[in-house]
Amino acid sequence: MSTSSLSPEPAARRSARRPELLAAAAATFTVVMWASAFVSIRSAGSAYSPGALALGRLLAGALTLGVIWAVRREGLPPRAAWPGIAVSGLLWFGVYMVVLNWGEQQVDAGTAALLVNMGPILVALLGSRLLGDPLPPRLLAGMAVSFAGAIAVGFSMSGEGRASVLGVALCLIAAVGYAAGVVAQKPALGSASALQVTTFGCLVGAVLCLPFAGQLVDELSRAPASATLNMLYLGVFPTALAFTTWAYALARTTASRMGATTYAVPALVVVMSWLALDEVPGAVTLAGGALCLAGVAVARSRPRGRAEAVPAPAPSGK
Repeated sequence: MSTSSLSPEPAARRSARRPELLAAAAATFTVVMWASAFVSIRSAGSAYSPGALALGRLLAGALTLGVIWAVRREGLPPRAAWPGIAVSGLLWFGVYMVVLNWGEQQVDAGTAALLVNMGPILVALLGSRLLGDPLPPRLLAGMAVSFAGAIAVGFSMSGEGRASVLGVALCLIAAVGYAAGVVAQKPALGSASALQVTTFGCLVGAVLCLPFAGQLVDELSRAPASATLNMLYLGVFPTALAFTTWAYALARTTASRMGATTYAVPALVVVMSWLALDEVPGAVTLAGGALCLAGVAVARSRPRGRAEAVPAPAPSGK
């Protein structure tokens, strides 16, 4: 067999793997941005109340997304996508951001991270029940390893005397809102683009948070520039850009696998807090972060010779 007859096959394989690699890159960018959000929330949260911070973040995100959406001329999402956009906008962009900000004022960061990391487990359960997502043994094993790491990170970062019933309840509500928002968003991506779903989901969340407009205006006049810049950063990067790359990746894999990917966030938060806030992690924290990353690697791996059933990408031109 000649060399020329073999050459098209590697090229075809590279072409077939390109969407998978792009989705992996999008998921990686999302996880890094969401990890950085925890650091920025701690800074901005000292000057802004939970609702005002959520509204300011969502307004900055909606404005950024609106400009990109207008430049790309993607138009309105089709009617079939609106139920998923509305539910994800209300629960994930709206409820999740407000109650998480509030919850982190009631409990320490470690406890909050531990409780919110129930989210990927709920995504897997809801995705299996409502979307028919498979739950292969590797995914379940990886999520178990990552959750064990999240527990280690949470306990090692927990302070004393800061847990409250209200704070625990708020963090659990945040986890449920995140999970329900992801599962609701997935079907919408079958008929609308990632940019459309994210833009209008963010807008729905911003409208939901408008009752906090008075607080935002009042606190904006008194907040230090650093806190306001952190709020704007949260809106542009972890919200506008990272939620769009999340939706892009979610359209190309299952909700369960994408949920498992977010278990890398606690490990990255440990590193970022170390670098940005000079919070030196202990041995247990580092071990927990390593477990989180190891679990993500297991959850996203596939047995050799078996291809994952991946949904078709969202229609082009959206």
